[in-house]
Amino acid sequence: MRQDEFEILEEHWSLGFADVSRLLAPLFRRSEARDIASGYLRGLLSCVERKNGWQLSESVGESTPYAIQHLLDRCLWDADSLRDELQLYVSEHLAAPDGIAILDETGFLKKGTHSAGVQRQYSGTAGRVENCQIGVFLAYASSRGRTFIDRALYVPKTWADDKARREKVRIPQELCFATKPQLGIAMLKRAFASNIPISWVTGDCVYGGDFGLRNFLAGQKQPYVLMVQSNHQIYLGFNGLKVKELISEYKLSWQRKSCGDGSKGQRIYDWALVPLQYDAPEEMQHFVLFRRNLSDENEIAYYLVLAKTCASFQEIVNVAGSRWAIEESFQVAKSEVGLDQYEVRSWHGWHRHITLAMVAHAFLTIQRAKSLAEKKESRQFDDPIDCTRNKEAYISTYVSDAAASKRSNIPLVTLATKTSSKGKETSL
Repeated sequence: MRQDEFEILEEHWSLGFADVSRLLAPLFRRSEARDIASGYLRGLLSCVERKNGWQLSESVGESTPYAIQHLLDRCLWDADSLRDELQLYVSEHLAAPDGIAILDETGFLKKGTHSAGVQRQYSGTAGRVENCQIGVFLAYASSRGRTFIDRALYVPKTWADDKARREKVRIPQELCFATKPQLGIAMLKRAFASNIPISWVTGDCVYGGDFGLRNFLAGQKQPYVLMVQSNHQIYLGFNGLKVKELISEYKLSWQRKSCGDGSKGQRIYDWALVPLQYDAPEEMQHFVLFRRNLSDENEIAYYLVLAKTCASFQEIVNVAGSRWAIEESFQVAKSEVGLDQYEVRSWHGWHRHITLAMVAHAFLTIQRAKSLAEKKESRQFDDPIDCTRNKEAYISTYVSDAAASKRSNIPLVTLATKTSSKGKETSL
């Protein structure tokens, strides 16, 4: 992009950037620190190839990375307060009745052993065990856009139990070991307290397999669609069954449905839904949801569902398909706003950089939402566009409306039949 084109685009963004910059105002006592933070945010949004100390310093007119390092390390400000401001910002611009909260984690590969929480552990980003940090994130997806609203650095038990190691990276003394689902519960509590409308919660097997998280959501009367592993145990009366065994226990009524748009068009699978006779909050019911691959009938995914009795089958399917939104958001945040391009080792340094990157990602999402509202048009999701080629096109296209769907008023009907020992079918 030529400099004159970028300047025009900067002018177009000025009002929006002034709005997001106001999130920083109450966090800093000194105007100099506030200006550096605003410059850091601009740097994350720029076309700088690597969002590291030196290149970000150059982007804000500094000859050395001292000011950037000071912002992330020694400067007095609270990243959690910025997170709270971010949630209000997202709620103001993206909140919608169809909003979905999505839990997931991502890995940050590291070479050394001194960064807070780093160790050899499984990283979904790499698809294998690597030396990395793990961040747990909560995203918000609605018909207006999707972005992150919370984050937490996962601290393995080996770190939590090592006082000397904790002190070196300034992990708070009051912090106790917490599993990823427990971190997820804490983030969901904060989201519920912010009053951002959440119609459903979804997540992968890490969160779906945790009874504590599911029990918490049921206690909040919060509908969810959570993935579980095939060997996850459920109980029908006194009999325990693995969810994969329900396929032979029940005669499933498979229905071919799309769970939303993807980068290659509609994502179509065969789906089946089995109601469970579990105690549920009033006007709600538990289910097991099955998703079968069209090209390989042996490839089946499983979900535990708590839904309102008025929810339709298609709505539940749409929620199951919405989890990909956070995966795409990770991809965009890492490639375009430097989510993983930090050079900090400390606990608070990680949270400061990550939160500022989340604000940058939210800014891009909201700019696009405003653009669509002004033009009164709906565009389908395309693959993320490299901002170095056309930043304006990038902003206007990278956030998908795939989480939005028209809700059907058709109630749930008989979806499966159980085969009795005598071979007769009984309706559920």
